Amino acid sequence: MTPRSCAGRRKTSTDSDQVASFAAGLRSLGVKHGDRVAVFLPLTVECAVAVLAIGAIGAVFIPIFSGYGAEAIAGRLRDAEAKVLVCADGFYRRGQVVKMKEVADEAADGAPSVGTVVVVDRVGRAYPKRGRDVAWSDVTHVGAVLDFADTSAEDPFMVIYTSGTTGKPKGAQHVHGGFPVKAAQDLAHCFDLQERDVILWSTDIGWMMGPWLIAGGLMLGATIVLYDGTPDFPDASRMWSLVERHRVTHLGISPTAIRGLMRSGEEPVRAKDRSSLFVLGSTGEPWNPDPWWWYFRNVGDSRCPVINYSGGTEISGGIVGCTTWTSIQPGSFTGPCPGMDADVVDDRGRSVRGAVGELVIRKPWPGMTRGFWRDPPTEEGRYFQTYWSRLANTWVHGDWARIDDEGYWYIEGRSDDTLKIAGKRVGPAEVESAAVAHPAVSEAAAIGVPHEIKGEAIVVFVVPRPLHAPTPELARSVQDKVAEILGKPLRPEAVRFVTQLPKTRNAKILRRVIRGAYLGKQDLGDLSSLENPAAIEEIARLRG
Repeated sequence: MTPRSCAGRRKTSTDSDQVASFAAGLRSLGVKHGDRVAVFLPLTVECAVAVLAIGAIGAVFIPIFSGYGAEAIAGRLRDAEAKVLVCADGFYRRGQVVKMKEVADEAADGAPSVGTVVVVDRVGRAYPKRGRDVAWSDVTHVGAVLDFADTSAEDPFMVIYTSGTTGKPKGAQHVHGGFPVKAAQDLAHCFDLQERDVILWSTDIGWMMGPWLIAGGLMLGATIVLYDGTPDFPDASRMWSLVERHRVTHLGISPTAIRGLMRSGEEPVRAKDRSSLFVLGSTGEPWNPDPWWWYFRNVGDSRCPVINYSGGTEISGGIVGCTTWTSIQPGSFTGPCPGMDADVVDDRGRSVRGAVGELVIRKPWPGMTRGFWRDPPTEEGRYFQTYWSRLANTWVHGDWARIDDEGYWYIEGRSDDTLKIAGKRVGPAEVESAAVAHPAVSEAAAIGVPHEIKGEAIVVFVVPRPLHAPTPELARSVQDKVAEILGKPLRPEAVRFVTQLPKTRNAKILRRVIRGAYLGKQDLGDLSSLENPAAIEEIARLRG
């Protein structure tokens, strides 16, 4: 494991000594089989050690996003009834210290089950709370022998919380014989990750891809590079410098990050040696053509396949993906990941081709969540209502998808984001791709708003590229570009200019939040994963 941070710190671990030491320390704190241990850390060696040690003693790992506020953390701690919280005093982001200990203290104060807070000294500013805090260095037992607890394949391994459009976050339960197996399977079969390889994925422990990287990468014996900084600090060459320094073979980054890095041009990429790269990865959101080609041509030198990968927290990995040995179309998926009986269906469950439909799974797979934490296993429970209530014996994932005439798959956005214009159904990703095809548009988000005649009309929120003023003429030009690509019936009713789009901290655009803010709704649902609250205020000011 090789971590890097914005501060440039580096540390390498090559054996299980640290895992054994922390596992013994957890036992000394009274953590037993089945107890929940929450991890609120940046993506560091200590984070990976904690994940492995918790699993080794049969406890249940609760990952928490490193940027959450106190109440979001407290709610998860209370729901999971966590016994121990592992946190850092802080971490570096864009050269500044981000406080974590104060947030952790407030969260633990609101979670009566938390008896101990283990603190990692990351930035030298830990403030111990008498009677509850213990330093990471004090709880680790140097020289301890790793003593694994007896666990079954169906014993809980992790409860990871995923936000819904309404209600409190859902704690997806994953088991020892599920999540790690699915993660390793996908990395092996989709990404061709092998023992000799080095993988770097820009993510966080609080998102599914963080535990996925640790569990799957290490199960395959690969080297994982842990980076807790941003892709463009201290400059736009940061990711490419990491690739050069660590001879990275597998690189994962989001389309949003690529769109941001494109603004700095090709020179920061070209200046670094990327000859070690073998596979480029991507997940989290649909691609637009221009960023995909930029990633493929400039980062991968037109020789590295872009493995598009889409699934979810409840899946333990991918539903659809690409492989290194099949042909790939820009922004597409070559089909279901190995072991996934996926399909695209209409509202009656019949397979459809060449049209947008619901993405479904017809048969079980090892990584399938076993339910939501503290949720009744009945037809009235949230788990059943979320995935199993619409089609008999079929997992309905909540994504719109399409399979074209050549058999390539495309994700068109969340099914609850779908636009229906004068009877024509279109995914927001199609509209957004058309808008981003305009040379002056950096990012776009499409929503549907009520319309007297059409029933629903399209409004596109656009972030202009630098040096392009947000003028009425540009708005009309973007409308024309969308109509040119998708047809006149799908011409946006309006184009609204913003400086940023509301996104989760793993770079997903929150269209439901955009729509709610624009229409003046008071309840915008769970906003705990929102990266930039100011974006909502900006959109709300555009009403009318």
